Amino acid sequence: MTIQDAIKQQNIDAVKRILTEDPSAIDETDDRGIAMSFLAARSGNLELVKYIVEYSRASMNMVDDSNRNILHYGAMSGNASLCRYLVEKVGMDILSGDRNLVTPYQIAYEGNYAELLEYFQEKVGAAYEEMYHNPIRQGMFPDPSIVRVGDDYYMVNSSFIFFPCIPISHSRDLVHWEIIGHAITNPEWSRLGDLEGGRGYWAPDISYDNGTFYITATYRLNDTGGVYRRQIVVSSDKPEGPYSEPAYIEEDGIDPSLFHDSDGRHYMLLNRGARILELSEDCKRQISEARLLYYGSQKRAPEGPHLLRKDGWYYLFLAEGGTGAGHRITVARSRTLLGDYEPCPYNPIMRQEDEGAGIWRCGHGKPVQTASGDWYMVYLCGRKLWRVGAQGPEICSMLGRETALDPIRWTEDGWPIVNELKGPSVLQRKPHLPTYVPTESPDRQWITPREPESDGIRMVGERFTIKGSIEPLSNVHARNICLRRQTSFAFSAQVKIYVPKLLLGQEAGITCYYDENSWVCYFLGKDEQGQFLQVKEHIGTETNEHVKTYISVEECVGGYVYPDSIDTNIKVPGGGMMELGVKTNGLERRFYAEAGGLHYESEVLPDVYYLCDEGVSMGKRFTGAMVGMYAFAGDEQLFVDFEDFRYQVL
Repeated sequence: MTIQDAIKQQNIDAVKRILTEDPSAIDETDDRGIAMSFLAARSGNLELVKYIVEYSRASMNMVDDSNRNILHYGAMSGNASLCRYLVEKVGMDILSGDRNLVTPYQIAYEGNYAELLEYFQEKVGAAYEEMYHNPIRQGMFPDPSIVRVGDDYYMVNSSFIFFPCIPISHSRDLVHWEIIGHAITNPEWSRLGDLEGGRGYWAPDISYDNGTFYITATYRLNDTGGVYRRQIVVSSDKPEGPYSEPAYIEEDGIDPSLFHDSDGRHYMLLNRGARILELSEDCKRQISEARLLYYGSQKRAPEGPHLLRKDGWYYLFLAEGGTGAGHRITVARSRTLLGDYEPCPYNPIMRQEDEGAGIWRCGHGKPVQTASGDWYMVYLCGRKLWRVGAQGPEICSMLGRETALDPIRWTEDGWPIVNELKGPSVLQRKPHLPTYVPTESPDRQWITPREPESDGIRMVGERFTIKGSIEPLSNVHARNICLRRQTSFAFSAQVKIYVPKLLLGQEAGITCYYDENSWVCYFLGKDEQGQFLQVKEHIGTETNEHVKTYISVEECVGGYVYPDSIDTNIKVPGGGMMELGVKTNGLERRFYAEAGGLHYESEVLPDVYYLCDEGVSMGKRFTGAMVGMYAFAGDEQLFVDFEDFRYQVL
């Protein structure tokens, strides 16, 4: 009898005999790579698990290929006594997440194991329905900054070269958010037109003082000329705006934030480390030289400084370690504004230490206090997607950098620590705040790479009219590309298109888009043989064109009539409306078209790695994958109607 057979039969005597003769047998795995200790936990046999834990050499740090530990498998059994033992005696965490951010608590909830759920609720202090999942802002919502005014919370995030610039989100419970406006909505003020992907507006900060909301950010230019970075400040008496024309602070650096001191003076902080300079009363002019407050605790890429005054201390929060696996949040404090600042003995107060976890690169945070006195930190994070590369498994960052939320506890010696220094949470208790139900207008989810033309995009209800761009998607001067953030690794998106009358070389369709250097599209085009459907991929400087499927359009909206004189795979019936769609799962993309009951699917694209931060070594890869609609006209004019765009997380 093998150890696997003995465990499956729950034959404890046989397990003891086998492990006495061969202690290494506990290290074996089944044909799916599942460890013997995990099989025992999944069986629900407490005595068997106790023996393995206490008498075998099995490691309780072991995880499977999905980063699941022994408590995940114990939760699958539904045995509350077994899970109690693993939690209270072995020290396993009910809220530990696997690669897909599934926790033992979620397994118990989805399995409807009543006794186990009751125990988990007792230990966590909240029912599963009273928990929230990180990240709280999914898709491209990086570099968060937050402020509370009364019972309302406002947050801003980087927007890079996307317009309108710098989204402003609102919440009342810190978990559910909606975009209520943007810091720059006037295309004459945004100055995005020639900027390469990943540049534009970086790391904004929102603050409030004496009836006025202030937003500051770095305006990052291309690496040409003598100035690469400028700081902007806008203000408004309404959180949603409109905001004033940007005022420029000509001090080099990134990640500005504003600090309004109790004496009425205003300051800007910038990297490297934390440098401070004083601003005028309206925060539009620099009135002192910048000076260094503190360089940081880890001292690698110190940036994202934020100041907080509390209990007679100035607390200085920094992002350090770069924006990859080493990213972290540290804090230092001083009795005076200008220092000297002493580092926190618990630094880093936020960092992901688990290399196999589904959430990583956590940093760039800002604290906020609720009206009831509780403290939380919003911070940058990312979700991992794995790919098999030439050197083995590789991490892909497709969704961009997102926003997470975790509680802050102030220690007895006056230091803030985030999530008890456990790193980012996957599942966390909701703040003690009334649930907020967003009513976000669908229009606010749409953004465009750089400013659209004045007549480039028209939205009326669910109808979009897009003016074809003179330049293709691979050009920084492409315009009128209507996009929304990808928020999940698996989603579907569909849109109806009124089949346009195309000229040679023109296109209209849908796109999965990262920047001008990396995208894939599925479109209606026209060449000398007629109209066709085609997939096209752009990776760096190369464009891959897939097989064309020619179609015949007899009649289309607007009264155009097309001759039925070419070989066809699809015949679009009278009315000229077609649905274009994409189905996704991780790095896989499958495009399709439907018209008049006929269905066409493209070949499977198994690895669109180029839609990830790591996919192409060109430009600043700081954004995230998106999906939307576009049209390319070339030198001629083209207007295309789209309708009923639907995005669904799968």
